[in-house]
Amino acid sequence: MKTFKKFEDIDAWQKARLLNEKVYEITNINIAFNKDFGLRDQIRRSCISISSNIAEGFERETHKEFIRFLFIAKASSGEFRSQLYLAYDLSYINKVEFEKLFDAVNEISKMIYGLIKYLKSKL
Repeated sequence: MKTFKKFEDIDAWQKARLLNEKVYEITNINIAFNKDFGLRDQIRRSCISISSNIAEGFERETHKEFIRFLFIAKASSGEFRSQLYLAYDLSYINKVEFEKLFDAVNEISKMIYGLIKYLKSKL
């Protein structure tokens, strides 16, 4: 695994950043999402939490702290997936949008877990 000099080098963070952009795009365009302030804001927050916790954990500069924040980021990906189901069930997003977002966050979650395993092996 490569050594990271800054959090922006982390592939999971880069993918989470792109996911954030997509979530904002979908929630801004979709009128139903725009009217459901609670779900719209919560799904945005959980998505943003993924990239934010990766960045914050990296900046802590210890493997132990980084791992802790990566677990928080991974948990946020689960929260985001749960909210995706609700958005799909309420027809705020279609099946294609759901699958793209679900696959993206699932990949990010797996990448985070791989990074956790790697960092744990270095403790």
